[in-house]
Amino acid sequence: MRLTFVAKDPDSNPTQSPTLYRTDRGSWVVQGWVVTDPDALQLMNIPEGETAVEIPDRLVPFFQGGA
Repeated sequence: MRLTFVAKDPDSNPTQSPTLYRTDRGSWVVQGWVVTDPDALQLMNIPEGETAVEIPDRLVPFFQGGA
């Protein structure tokens, strides 16, 4: 998989997150904050091999730019 940097949260602190990448497979990779809230995780029913990350609204507009 090849990743192309799209955007970093303009208000990110020194941890350099969240970040958005476009892949060469027609998909997106999102680096964000790990979702640890047990109630939220239970509602999502995440299967083995998957996880959930949280990103701020201010990164959503960047999804339009990499298609």
